[in-house]
Amino acid sequence: MTASTTHATTLPARAGMGLKPEHYEIILASRPDVGFFEVHAENYMGAGGPPHRYLEAITELYPLSLHGVGLSIGAAHALDKAHLKRLRNLIDRYRPQSFSEHLAWSTHETGFLNDLLPLPYTQETLARVIDHVDETQQALGRRLLLENPSTYVLFTDSTIDEIDFLASIAQRTGCGLLLDVNNVMVSAVNHRLDAAIYIDRFPVELVGEIHLAGYDETVDDAGDRLLIDAHGTAVKSDVVALYKHTLTRSGPLPTLIEWDNDVPDFATLHAEAARADAMLAAETLHRSQIRAA
Repeated sequence: MTASTTHATTLPARAGMGLKPEHYEIILASRPDVGFFEVHAENYMGAGGPPHRYLEAITELYPLSLHGVGLSIGAAHALDKAHLKRLRNLIDRYRPQSFSEHLAWSTHETGFLNDLLPLPYTQETLARVIDHVDETQQALGRRLLLENPSTYVLFTDSTIDEIDFLASIAQRTGCGLLLDVNNVMVSAVNHRLDAAIYIDRFPVELVGEIHLAGYDETVDDAGDRLLIDAHGTAVKSDVVALYKHTLTRSGPLPTLIEWDNDVPDFATLHAEAARADAMLAAETLHRSQIRAA
């Protein structure tokens, strides 16, 4: 997909929030200071009803990020053409400033698995994902951001480093990347890697959006830490520190607070976004001071 065919608009370099039905009314009544809202595409694939009425009203006031969780872009079989058509209809209807999907698979034959599963990083899977990203961008008529996964196992047949795998997809397709900093922390702890080194190697010039979330923690059979990408708590302090480190490399970028389970009241979620906004503003100020020096 060439640059001339990509969708040019972008989200503001602010903190955004996941749009939850329990918060529709308070958002419309109070019009809080939020950079953007993000929704899961699959939740709005019906033709009408209250969810669409609220989303239409809110997108009149705020930029929109559309995040897909069901395309199964890493699957070993063809993409679901009906799903792509539903996505295109949704994009044409709301004209979101950003669309993203996961580097994962969630379908097998005729079944849909309620999880985002990892894939081995091989030349075969690389070629397949490149084809699927190309097909998706052509079908949707816009650029896609591909998200790095959180992982709990490593494949013995993987022959390509994850960052190189993502960078190759972006280089071959013209897609962008979505950098989920919580996913980096989860994978790094689970596989005994250095999260900061991962960020230092990541091609941040390709990143169009950052995600932050809370993780759950347990221990594995050996008694070592095991992190779960749970999206049910505030962002943990180590992820906040890693995010600050990321901003020193990338500069301010649109940043979503993901809180999808045990959703708190609006004020609690908004406070998380305000904390990220403060970090973005601090990095902006720091860079302006360096330029003025």
